[in-house]
Amino acid sequence: MQNPLFAKKASSQPKDPVKDEKVEETLPPWKVALIDDEDDVISVSEMVLKRVLVDSRPLVFLKAHNAEEAKMLFEEHSDIALALVDVVMEDDHAGLDLVKWIRESNKNTTTRLVLRTGQPGEAPEEDVIRDYDINDYKNKTELNSTRLKTTIYSAIRSYRDIREVEQGSKGLEDVVSATTRVLQASNSEAYCIQARQEVQDLIGQNSVCFYLQYQSINALGNREKIQLSLVDNEYQINTDIDTNIFSNAIIQPVNHSLLTKENVCEATQFCSFTRLSDHSESAVLVTFNTPISQLVQRLLNVMLTKISIIFENLTRREDIERTQQELMYILGDAIEMRSKETGAHVRRVSLICELLAQRLGLDESFIQLIKHATPMHDIGKIAIPERILHKPGKLDEQEWEIMKTHAQVGFDLLCNSRRALPQIGARIALYHHEKWDGSGYPSGLKGENIPIEGRLMAIADVIDALAAKRSYKEPWPADKILALLKEERGLHFDPDICDLAIENFDKIMALRDIYPD
Repeated sequence: MQNPLFAKKASSQPKDPVKDEKVEETLPPWKVALIDDEDDVISVSEMVLKRVLVDSRPLVFLKAHNAEEAKMLFEEHSDIALALVDVVMEDDHAGLDLVKWIRESNKNTTTRLVLRTGQPGEAPEEDVIRDYDINDYKNKTELNSTRLKTTIYSAIRSYRDIREVEQGSKGLEDVVSATTRVLQASNSEAYCIQARQEVQDLIGQNSVCFYLQYQSINALGNREKIQLSLVDNEYQINTDIDTNIFSNAIIQPVNHSLLTKENVCEATQFCSFTRLSDHSESAVLVTFNTPISQLVQRLLNVMLTKISIIFENLTRREDIERTQQELMYILGDAIEMRSKETGAHVRRVSLICELLAQRLGLDESFIQLIKHATPMHDIGKIAIPERILHKPGKLDEQEWEIMKTHAQVGFDLLCNSRRALPQIGARIALYHHEKWDGSGYPSGLKGENIPIEGRLMAIADVIDALAAKRSYKEPWPADKILALLKEERGLHFDPDICDLAIENFDKIMALRDIYPD
């Protein structure tokens, strides 16, 4: 009997639409599993299909002669596009049992399964289609060359579409997870680094450069602009409206995107435009080495849009934090001016506390809170009479008791805030005159019962005060300050912090030079 695979119908055979297309070497072949206990059927199928191209991609054949061999194929290859499965192999229902194993035990719902049988009476088509999760059912006697090819095209394109849907769904999940990680960035540089990393993971390429331009009109009607870039490991930021840190190759598509309010896509770069509000917008551009697919491009656009929204929120948060920090310094300067002392003192002790806290290994976010809260350490002096503040000589006992109240007053002024920065400021104000041996004020706390921010401020305040000129004294020389630190180790000062101050004394003195009296 003539093999139906060679039985051609000249009048109805469709022309192979991709027969003469060139194969794109960058695209992997489609994997087709030929599962049949007859070698002739496998050989003839391979011969008929070997020149077939689907979406410019060839077929590669995986062969099995029984269900056990087929299971091994599916365990080794998770990306089989199509399996042609014989119903009757080692037993009358081997193919049907294999289909059930593929769908249920192997958890494979994407591979297209086409059953072939030479004995349809053993497995009636209606029963099989109803009871088994297959995609087609063919009688070998009617499956000629044309119909086999038609089956191949239909099944593989169905597999392709299912994979794209799955990849799109997973891609959206990845984008959500990625933007969550970007959202955790604490500053613009950390944001830039994390955003680029997420783009690299999404497109599967490592050599990505990241550029962002954010522009807005503020409440006063003034135009503002922020540019960020991360190229290799070099981070740059520019907030000057009249300058530009991008090269011509980057600024041109960025400006075009902002002008047209549209995305700009080229072979190795993608620029995403996002309208954030009536008064703000951004363009994020990424460059890469290898062109990306349409699906990845769509996912990338979603990611960059979310990243732009995150940046605006980060910018607003940083602006609020900077304003809060500046107000702390302004208030600190005002207190120092009332005491007829230089406002540079509050800025210097901030840097000294930051240095010592870093050497102590504290969490960076806590270090920054301490740094920006230290200007509040003497805010309570606002309640101290000027006759006591400005007295050139030594205070008497009554005056000293009044002076000591500034620690509690400072705490009372700040403690009712629910914000972390003024809360830390309140604690520094209250505890910075406590001493390690318990002889300080206002509470006479001892050792580690004094909060760490108070212990840090205690030594920073003394070092800077001794090194500065005051109305009642001349500045101390460095060797005399070092000698005092050694004397007061374990008495006035925390021994560990004191050791760090001695080890880093030259760095501390260098910090003082940044804000001279």
